[in-house]
Amino acid sequence: MGNKSSKVTTSHWGAFNVFVENDKIINTEPFHADPAPPNISELVPKAVHHSKRIDQPYVRKGWLEKHSTNTRGNDEYVPISWEDATDLAAKELIRIKNDFGNETIFGGSYGWASAGRFHHSQSQLHRFLNSIGGYVSSYASYSTGAAQAIIPHVLGLNFHKITWGEINSWSLIEKHTDNLIIFGGINPKNSQVSMGGSTEHDVSKHFNTFGKMGKNMISISPQKDDSPKDTIWLPIMPGTDVALMLGIAHVLETEKLADQLFLSKYCSGYELFKRYFLGTDGHFAKTPEWASDETGIDASKIRKLARNMASGRTLISVSWSLQRARYGEHPFWMACVLAAMLGQIGLPGGGIGFGYGAIGNIGKTAKRMQGPLFEQGTNPISDFIPVSRIADMLLNPGGSYNFNGEKRVYPDIKLVYWCGGNPFHHHQDLNRLNKAWQYPETIIVHEPWWTATAKRADIVFPATTQFERSDIGWAKGDPYIFYMPQMISPVGLAKNDYDIFSELSEKLNCKEKFTHNQSSDEWIKNIYDKFYKQSKDQGIKVLNFETLKEKNFERMSIDLNEEDYVPFKDFRKDPLAHPLGTPSGKIEIYSEKIANFNYPEIPGHPTYNKPFLDKNFPLRLLSPQPHDKLHSQLQAAVEDTNDYAVLVMNPKDADARGISRGDLVKIWNSRGCCLATLELQETILPGVVSMATGAWFSPGEDGLDIAGNPNVLTADTGTSDLGQGSAAHNIEVQIEIYNKKC
Repeated sequence: MGNKSSKVTTSHWGAFNVFVENDKIINTEPFHADPAPPNISELVPKAVHHSKRIDQPYVRKGWLEKHSTNTRGNDEYVPISWEDATDLAAKELIRIKNDFGNETIFGGSYGWASAGRFHHSQSQLHRFLNSIGGYVSSYASYSTGAAQAIIPHVLGLNFHKITWGEINSWSLIEKHTDNLIIFGGINPKNSQVSMGGSTEHDVSKHFNTFGKMGKNMISISPQKDDSPKDTIWLPIMPGTDVALMLGIAHVLETEKLADQLFLSKYCSGYELFKRYFLGTDGHFAKTPEWASDETGIDASKIRKLARNMASGRTLISVSWSLQRARYGEHPFWMACVLAAMLGQIGLPGGGIGFGYGAIGNIGKTAKRMQGPLFEQGTNPISDFIPVSRIADMLLNPGGSYNFNGEKRVYPDIKLVYWCGGNPFHHHQDLNRLNKAWQYPETIIVHEPWWTATAKRADIVFPATTQFERSDIGWAKGDPYIFYMPQMISPVGLAKNDYDIFSELSEKLNCKEKFTHNQSSDEWIKNIYDKFYKQSKDQGIKVLNFETLKEKNFERMSIDLNEEDYVPFKDFRKDPLAHPLGTPSGKIEIYSEKIANFNYPEIPGHPTYNKPFLDKNFPLRLLSPQPHDKLHSQLQAAVEDTNDYAVLVMNPKDADARGISRGDLVKIWNSRGCCLATLELQETILPGVVSMATGAWFSPGEDGLDIAGNPNVLTADTGTSDLGQGSAAHNIEVQIEIYNKKC
């Protein structure tokens, strides 16, 4: 690879320079065009060459000798050759297919393993499994499961189309928005990460500009630092956002501030819903005083907020975090109702927006393009589960469950194939998942590091990181395209996913179907050439492959020069000619379709469900994304410098428990317990604590997770029968000084 070299690559957290000496990454530096580069890349050299890298294929001893499954997570591993490892995996796949059918194979992958378009683990795994007859898939994401279910019923559009298309850009907000009302925060650290990368991190810069312009920016959140410092913090108790929204709705209606013309022309069911929040349907009125008791916000502030929202162009921003809780569909639905009551949907800088600050590139003005793509093929198996119901599936084969109006049945999974992602990081109630993980007959995992998932597999294939292979880097909404050169040789005996699947497909007699007789380099060039042609047909000039390879990267000319696209503009102009995809063609404030599902927790309109409270566990736990890594990636390097996770608590709560900053504390509830180092901040509400996700699940014999993963505490239950999304937030816990007992 040469003695010394330096190249630019990209990642899910953006571009950076990589310095290599003697086939080893020695340093990284920020990309020159990034105004606010994250520091995540500093961990790359240590993580790539870490002792926790998997150096060769392994097989779990208990599975190899006795085919036992109940010692996963507590067993030895036997090193074997690649030939033996692929033989074992191929024979297992053949056995399961022949004895039980492809409908008993679950293809688990969450897609965050690499920013590269070809070496995209999810695409690689799914294409391979499709080549051998298909697999049980998963639907939606942990981040947006409830939103993906409810938004099509309310606004008639796929949620991702809303997120990436029907949304006001930052430039529209700058030009037109007077009031930016932020439910759940807009955190700049989260916006530094995106699927495929976000190159120019500028959210903080936009807010600095908005602040100088005097825009009214209200951040409604339990934590002040959920939004940039230019916003005004309105503290709210977790899980009560819908109560606040109902209180605002009450003011808008009773003070004649609601846009009745918009509600009658563009919406369906407002009169029915109005009876609910006014209390004329037999329920009590959702007054600001009632909302104050629920949220902790003074009734006078609620009235002032409602009046301000009606006094100018208002954009309601809703964080993804709000729907990652029990009944998470309701805050998204109710936010749409509020935007409709203000009558500004379809106006520039007004209406509703989801995901600002939840992920990078949302709000960018770049043209939307179809990027380079490795086709997955067609899955012959139609069965699927909502993505966060994996433990339910493994524990309850043949069991029935509700999902978005359907009565479904969990498949009986015999083999789990996981490639990309770490479910023992992002799934809820990890002790329950650990139990469920013992049920499949075989688990195969591709992984660069010995994560908790790799330590619970039967066959472990060592996978390369993005620095040990070449690829193309591109992301939605980002104006950059990258050739991602191979920086170093594969560590140990690691191979890339494509080569692993190529070897397996040869033994399964489907190599031509999977590979099309092409090497990975040939695939990379071919998918780029297709992207080049598509871009040219759209009038977008991009470099040809050889020139991009030589230059390393290019900033494409895809910024919008004309007036930015206004979401729902056509619908507002003529709702008959441009109806929404709902049964009524309008914004459905009341949904007869949902009402007919007969789900008690989600009737035909948004409702407030009081958060569950337990006097034995009086603190509310939030589990945001980490600032020092992406999800659990690079955690091996983080663990070298930080012994424990960090728990943030208000000083008043610490004083009441006799604990101090820097203490090692135990966080616990009925589901589990873990350790963390205490940090005290007045920027979090009393009664609320926060611990970032990302630690590698590390339970001891007594069940105590020493790493500090909040998902040992979270509840593995769906948001509702409608969305069955992840309900990780607003969990009840207790905290005390650690005394070596769980």
